[in-house]
Amino acid sequence: MTDLSRWPALILAAGLGTRLYPLSALRAKPALPIAGVPLIVRTLASLRAAGIRRVVINLHACAATVTRIVGDGSPFDLDVRYSWETSVLGSAGGPARALPLLAADRFLIVNGDMITNLDLRVLAERHVDTNALVTMAVIDGLPGYNGVIADDRGIVSGFGRADGAYHFIGVQAVNAAVFAGLDPEKKAETVHGIYPLLIASRPAAVRVLHSAAEYFDIGSPREYLDTAMAIADREGRPLDRG
Repeated sequence: MTDLSRWPALILAAGLGTRLYPLSALRAKPALPIAGVPLIVRTLASLRAAGIRRVVINLHACAATVTRIVGDGSPFDLDVRYSWETSVLGSAGGPARALPLLAADRFLIVNGDMITNLDLRVLAERHVDTNALVTMAVIDGLPGYNGVIADDRGIVSGFGRADGAYHFIGVQAVNAAVFAGLDPEKKAETVHGIYPLLIASRPAAVRVLHSAAEYFDIGSPREYLDTAMAIADREGRPLDRG
């Protein structure tokens, strides 16, 4: 099994949280409590349990609500650094800006607005074994969402709504070279930007790891409430108030 102690992780936490407004007017989404525990704390704990030692968090809106919780990462037995974005740089621009802090040829990218029990070591091992540039963790497709279109070998051919398309759960293993040519000051996207170009230029560069991992989204107030209720019930904790 791949040793993740040498793999850093980038947590994407710079989004504006538009769909979660007005809750996102007061806190960044990763700072919201889930059954009494800030989402960012749950994310950090899952990374540390998988063997990760270094984490970079990109920040923009309500940044202090995250940094007050995390600090330098020492309470979580992690080394945490921050990539500051004066304007939101997007799902590809954010990693491009963070590359000097990550300082690694391969790393994990984790969205800061979800919870999953995906085995990160399996994801990393698949990424290395297939020599992919990007390996996206996916589950069976969800109705109403665009999906990841891949064949039975896990090779991605595109993105959109299609029979059998998979749902990306916000965790991926990537090579730094994917983002190295981007301007770290300009906004850029992955699925709606550089990944289709990468697929066109190098077939099999983008792959999926399909699993039955649990997945909770925190994108909207309804999803946030559903997640909080499910986790509170499971852990025997009171539901967050206020």
